Amino acid sequence: MKHLSHIWFIALKDLKIFSRDRMALAFFILFPFMFVVIFNFVLADVGGEDERLVLHLATREAEGGLSYQIIGAMETGNVSQLDPGEPEIVWNEDYGEARQAVEDGELDGFLAFPEDFTERIFRGDGTEIEVVADAGATYTRAALNGLARSIATRIGSTQVAARSTVELMIEQGLLDPWDQAAIDEVIQEIVSAQEAVSTEEPFIGFETQSVGDVEPENAANFVIPGYLVMFVFFAAALGAEVIVRERQNHTLERLLASSVRRESILGGIYASTAAKGLIQIAIFWVVGIVAFNIDVGLSPAAVIILSVMMVIMSSAFAIMLAALVRTQRSAGSVAVLLSLVMAALGGCWWPLFITPSWMQSIAKITPHGWANTGFNKLMVFGAEFGDVVPEMLVLLGFAAVFGIIAMWRFRTSAV
Repeated sequence: MKHLSHIWFIALKDLKIFSRDRMALAFFILFPFMFVVIFNFVLADVGGEDERLVLHLATREAEGGLSYQIIGAMETGNVSQLDPGEPEIVWNEDYGEARQAVEDGELDGFLAFPEDFTERIFRGDGTEIEVVADAGATYTRAALNGLARSIATRIGSTQVAARSTVELMIEQGLLDPWDQAAIDEVIQEIVSAQEAVSTEEPFIGFETQSVGDVEPENAANFVIPGYLVMFVFFAAALGAEVIVRERQNHTLERLLASSVRRESILGGIYASTAAKGLIQIAIFWVVGIVAFNIDVGLSPAAVIILSVMMVIMSSAFAIMLAALVRTQRSAGSVAVLLSLVMAALGGCWWPLFITPSWMQSIAKITPHGWANTGFNKLMVFGAEFGDVVPEMLVLLGFAAVFGIIAMWRFRTSAV
């Protein structure tokens, strides 16, 4: 019981000192919301773009083949005059360059006609249309596959019509069934005539139905969690400077001399740091809901627990940092440096889901990355409690590692 009272009084003492520091309070409360307002405005249109679908086509045939007629009939001209929902068709005349662009990541994908496309169509044989797409370009690959099926259906119907015409001519005695050259010539004339008509009308029709405008995501749904993560950690890390100052002023040694145990000192410092963090997240969420109309998603409890996990981890980091550095100046410098670097890498300044995959991978080395991923899942992508349990466990893991190092290296003497 005495041990708990010591923790309580040490934590209360730290909170009283903190409450009298106006600069600390301004940094703690007002400074974060300056960033929130600015970046909420800058990122206001994220997710509101309704970009036109661009489909690239190429052919391996020699010039003059049917594929040239098909692509020419589908290629769009003045993009500005297209219906907003109509895809843009681009003709990549060099197959090799188009394939290299996909391999280099400059192009999501393209559709290509084989070099024997016309020959096989005129013979009535089957043929294949090639779809070359980047593995991660899911939507482009699906669109190209759909386009390939549409072309195959159109060509198939033309072939059926040609074959039916040939059979009718044979039945009426207008065509010798043993004269394959004459049959091929008739099929070629019918197919060519059909494709010639296609150049005057759209080869593949697109119908766009508007079901409402695309509304941009409320930027506060990812800006506020990002800066909550950044400033909860930042404020806790700067608390290491206070701990080191008390160690240099021999305050911690005097506490030990008055029968306060080392564990009680650690517990009191941790409790005061965590209490400040809890006050900070409460202010963030209240202001976010009231002033910025944020949506906490399907599981508000998960948002709260994830926030508390962030406080637990940050408080442990603060004590670890105080245990590892020797001077007050070094504590402040390291706290600022690590806080800014982790914030940038961990997606506090911009949403991780708009960054390249390699940046998302790097973010996983920081607790900030895991926390922001959890918040984005809950508040942007509609995840439920169970979906963010891994992020919660990882934050607890970081807290455990920081806490173990803090208890191992913590000292009350500056010597």
